[in-house]
Amino acid sequence: MSEPLSLHSVIGFAGQVENGLLIHPDGRTLIFCLGSTIVLRDKHDSKAQEFLQGHSDKVSCLALSRSGRYLASGQITYMGFTADIIVWDLETRQLMHRMALHKVKIQALDFSHDERFLASLGGQDDNSLVLWDVHSGTAICGSPTSSNFTLCVKFFHNRSDALMTAGNYNLTMWEFDRPNNKLRPHEAQLGQLQRLCRTITIDSNDQFAYVGTTSGDVLQVQLDRVLFKNSGPAKALIQMGATATCEAPNGDLVVGGGDGSLALLRKLPTLASLKLEGAVTSITQEETTSRCFTFLVGTAACNIYKVKYEPAAARMTEELVQTSHMDRINDLAFPHEFSDVFATCGSGIIRLWHLDTCRELLRIAVPNLECHCVTFATDGKSIISGWSDGKVRAFGPQSGKLLYTINDAHHKAVTAIASTSDSSKVISGGEEGMVRVWRIGKQSQTLEASMKDHKGAVNCIRVKRADDECVSASSDGSCIIWDLHTFKRRTSLFANTFFKSVVYHPDESQLVTTGTDRKITYWDAFDGTAIRIIDGSDANEVNTLATDCTGEAIISGGGDKLVRLWGYDEGHCYFAGVAHSGSVSRVGVTPDKTRIVSVGSEGGIFIWDFQRPQTMADM
Repeated sequence: MSEPLSLHSVIGFAGQVENGLLIHPDGRTLIFCLGSTIVLRDKHDSKAQEFLQGHSDKVSCLALSRSGRYLASGQITYMGFTADIIVWDLETRQLMHRMALHKVKIQALDFSHDERFLASLGGQDDNSLVLWDVHSGTAICGSPTSSNFTLCVKFFHNRSDALMTAGNYNLTMWEFDRPNNKLRPHEAQLGQLQRLCRTITIDSNDQFAYVGTTSGDVLQVQLDRVLFKNSGPAKALIQMGATATCEAPNGDLVVGGGDGSLALLRKLPTLASLKLEGAVTSITQEETTSRCFTFLVGTAACNIYKVKYEPAAARMTEELVQTSHMDRINDLAFPHEFSDVFATCGSGIIRLWHLDTCRELLRIAVPNLECHCVTFATDGKSIISGWSDGKVRAFGPQSGKLLYTINDAHHKAVTAIASTSDSSKVISGGEEGMVRVWRIGKQSQTLEASMKDHKGAVNCIRVKRADDECVSASSDGSCIIWDLHTFKRRTSLFANTFFKSVVYHPDESQLVTTGTDRKITYWDAFDGTAIRIIDGSDANEVNTLATDCTGEAIISGGGDKLVRLWGYDEGHCYFAGVAHSGSVSRVGVTPDKTRIVSVGSEGGIFIWDFQRPQTMADM
């Protein structure tokens, strides 16, 4: 059996999860989810992170109790299966209860003010409201909600037997009838108004509920009679809908919009506003002083902002606290023999990260295109990348300035790229199957050779240290070893698979490949014969391989969402890392062999401790 691989830190934030950013009442700990992992991070130190792992798929909602002792999290699962709710004890960081009743997805969660009850709302396939006992973890009672989707739930601040739900064309107050164990609904009377409600905030006196809608207005509902009172802002509606709301310490209302706008409303006219990147999905109150108060705001572009509001000047200012990729990350690269920084690429963007502090150092944006592959020139003077428009672009690693572009490098997208050890040549692979060698001069980039033997997309290219040969792995079921002097094939490796990745052993006597047949295959690099075949996964394809600098271990990742560490000589899986909630697209080992970095389809970057496999010789 493999042991768990120890997770060191993460870079990322699931910005699409509504109210997925919380701050603990101790004022120091940020709580947010990334994939199937819940991250507890020190506000002032991005390295100080703890992880809560117990979900099998993406976390879909979070709720924190008033004292900060309990955290509840819900997840998404497959159609027809029940989705788990987990209650965590944050004092011990232990899982207290695992509860399952709702089908497919947990839409929203909320604790009562005295921490006795937890309300949970099922997703669109379930559409029911359930009340749970927090201490025993058992369901008390439940009720189907409106026939239309219900999207959010909120307990009153001073009563534990009353709560509100809102959704598409429904807004309901529920009273918990304890003697009969029943939830009794009271529909809000909105007159002629028809609204798709997205968010609820109840004021601290339980007098009014403020409901954000997709129409861009906020409804004020009087709670004692569940009666519509007012709506605003009257003059300028919130663009693309009100997506998140939060009460300020002085009773004003902070509203986030789908266009990234953040506005502060007092009795519903707007006092101050600003614009952020991405739709606002979470607003949480951070700290209050006599002169100003601050909020943490999470957006759908996976950014976390600190927003400061000064009532005297009616002014709002923002500061970016954390940023990350918002969708699939395609590739990952380290500079030659330098472990402090690494680059990742995805849709329209290349980012350079500092490994220890988890901070973004550089962002290179090329809008409306996708970057499929990235590598560093061996001399460290450029970041070379392949793009979906068939161009190879090189950027300065410090300035991010475009150094050169190779136009029409391939007819279709550039899917693989590698640099020779003297940085004088770049080898690129295309979606159409071409492998091309480019000579990089000071002023020009010239095509040296174009090798057309592959029938499918080239997924990976590796170059030998002596620059005399390279190997390309393709989706046509072949890996070809090319002679870089004659530009002819030396030998070919064939298997009944789409080859996804290939690596040389550090002594370059062997090659290791993997692909959609779930096998990890060792080959002789000289004559191309298969030496050994091991099962890389039980059920899913393996997307990526990496070796450490001494050749002790192989790291693999794929569709089973696991990062596995294998002993190279034994072919045994010693460690498996669980944290991704989508397929793992790339793994890499730092050149100093201290960390493993993995990236995946959920946009998260996971940094693991490299653990040396215990070989038979050690025992």
